[in-house]
Amino acid sequence: MIQTEILCQSPIFRGISPDDLRELFSRILYQVKTYQKNELITIGGEICDRLLIIQQGSVKAEMTDYSGKVIKIEDLAAPWPLATAFLFGKENRFPVTVSATSEVEMVSIPKPEFVKLLQMNSLILNNYLNTISSRAQFLSQKLKFLSFKTIRQKIAHFLLEKAGDRLQTVEIMQTQGQLAEMFGVTRPSLARALSEMSQEGLIKIDRRSIKIQDKNRMNQLLKN
Repeated sequence: MIQTEILCQSPIFRGISPDDLRELFSRILYQVKTYQKNELITIGGEICDRLLIIQQGSVKAEMTDYSGKVIKIEDLAAPWPLATAFLFGKENRFPVTVSATSEVEMVSIPKPEFVKLLQMNSLILNNYLNTISSRAQFLSQKLKFLSFKTIRQKIAHFLLEKAGDRLQTVEIMQTQGQLAEMFGVTRPSLARALSEMSQEGLIKIDRRSIKIQDKNRMNQLLKN
């Protein structure tokens, strides 16, 4: 069963009331599918011929690199849509493998039916265009991150992006295990790299806070 009170909080349907969204959905074909924890939802490379929106639960998106290593791209939770930037175009395939990290309800809207929604409501069209632009920017940043070869470069890029121009200290919300998964490295390797950078005076670690001691040297790491 569709839950418009939740879906209207999705970036695609933001600004649409639950009642109006329910009326719009009554005019298209869609499915609500349920997935158990660890069950595959999409496989990277398969045709993206439907818009998927998480109605309940959470998922993780992963990609396999050229060496066969699995790298987590991101975690997503309701009411976020999946692969919005890949629904249209010549190579409209899911870029990542998505699996459930809890029990998940997924709203699946076939591409032709989603086109009807875009034609029926200009706010949904505008929201969708903003969403795919934001996703393109996110993926561009993620590709840049994955292009760094060493753990030290990935750490430096992550911290400098978080700090921006003004901050010196970054609050880390992820556990070390989550960071290692995001970086595509083992937890001991990440811990060793952080310890080395701390000993060299690049950073100062205080539990969940990391202070960047020398931004110039950190930036230099990215150029090597």
